[in-house]
Amino acid sequence: MPSTFTTDDPLVSTEWLAAHLGEANVRVIDASFKMPGVLPLPIDDFLAAHIPGAVFFDVDAVSDHASSLPHMYPDAAQFARDVGALGVSSDDTVVVYDSGGWVAAPRAWWMFLSFGHSNVRVLNGGLKKWRAEGRPVESGKASPKPGRFTATFDPAYVRSEAQLVNNLSSHREQLIDARAANRFEGSVAEPRVGLRSGHIPGSRNLPYNNLFDAATGTMKPLDDLRAAFAGAGLDLAKPVVTTCGSGVSAAVLTLALYRLGVRGSALYDGSWSEWGLQDGPPVATGPA
Repeated sequence: MPSTFTTDDPLVSTEWLAAHLGEANVRVIDASFKMPGVLPLPIDDFLAAHIPGAVFFDVDAVSDHASSLPHMYPDAAQFARDVGALGVSSDDTVVVYDSGGWVAAPRAWWMFLSFGHSNVRVLNGGLKKWRAEGRPVESGKASPKPGRFTATFDPAYVRSEAQLVNNLSSHREQLIDARAANRFEGSVAEPRVGLRSGHIPGSRNLPYNNLFDAATGTMKPLDDLRAAFAGAGLDLAKPVVTTCGSGVSAAVLTLALYRLGVRGSALYDGSWSEWGLQDGPPVATGPA
């Protein structure tokens, strides 16, 4: 019988994956990501050690190559082609993980949801927890048999710059920024050269690494997540959009919101890589 998930919790445990690893319809994806210039490259880490049977999901490759902005969403046809090439079919159960630093696995998870694939979960603790428990890894390049994946994009999952410019006056949606506090406040230069410093006016700040336990790589309990969002000034009963440096770590907040039962949130795909451009919209500095 094909494996399916029994709850809508977006996280899945290492125990669950270990029990179902190798089943015909279970696909494991390593979506590890690092900022430009950080070595070794994620693909090199993957080649050195990954969960058996996993394939590598390159956030920069599964993107709109016509855009000057980093790793923007591709169209549905490209997403279907790219994940199909990774061996994923529409009837598969997908488990996404990263190195354990909670950066890009939630981005890949949100992309799958955005393109109509609900049978996807994030491995809680990622490769870090998997290895700490002494579970097996393998090395080398993956050679998956191509899958048949059908994608239909739902634009409600993402926001554009134009939509957020309109939101400056309507205040219909709350914005929460996953970057470190000093980047949000504009007290340090952005890691991407040429961008202004600061944040979208009216947005709140909750650094994404506040939501997981650095020692174990697991996401914090629901009560801690709820307290973190409340402390940032977010009302979970009102519409919310997550943002960050380039639309990747924002999905960590999105994942945490989803765990708290929030549905209908959206991710600002361009994030600060777009808003922070020299000729971009208004910028605020200082604390929220």
